[in-house]
Amino acid sequence: MITNLHWTIPPILQGIHVTLEPLQREHGQELLAAASDGELWNLWYTTVPGPETVRGYIAKAMQDREAGTAMPFLVRNAAGDPVGSTRFFRMDPLIPSLELGYTWYSQRVQRTALNTEAKRLLLGHAFDAMGCSVVELRTHVFNQRSRRAIERLGANFDGVLRRQMRMADGHLRDTAVYSILDNEWPTIRRHLDFKLEHGVAP
Repeated sequence: MITNLHWTIPPILQGIHVTLEPLQREHGQELLAAASDGELWNLWYTTVPGPETVRGYIAKAMQDREAGTAMPFLVRNAAGDPVGSTRFFRMDPLIPSLELGYTWYSQRVQRTALNTEAKRLLLGHAFDAMGCSVVELRTHVFNQRSRRAIERLGANFDGVLRRQMRMADGHLRDTAVYSILDNEWPTIRRHLDFKLEHGVAP
């Protein structure tokens, strides 16, 4: 079993375009400010906190972090403005594995270098610091923007879990599942570094 502190202490991950810091209870207004760019809480195929749900969203993230199964992050741009959130969750140091998800960004930073660098930092921490053997990414089968972004990373499409999750509006979600293995990470890392160094579109 892996017992290193990388599985228990949430990191601050910083790059040129983005900083990911551990989400805190007092970040509610900053999350709302980020989500208001595009009113992302109105998207039916994903879960983004809105004015009525942000308190519960953060409370659940804190509960999972205290249980040792998640590390939620607030995402800031280079100027320090809040522009989204993301999370390690379903963390299992016995395999070791985790899922990277709950990811959403303000409309103005979607499909920018910020997203590419955030994924580079998160995957680097998962594989290089935490020693994961596999990182999984899941999304609603109808969330085509998210699916294309995951596929551009180089993740493998593993299949669809049908009626896998009930969404806030009551419908049952079919979930598209992707994964990256530790032996695939060096190539994907080189791919992401090339995109960042050469300004290739995410």
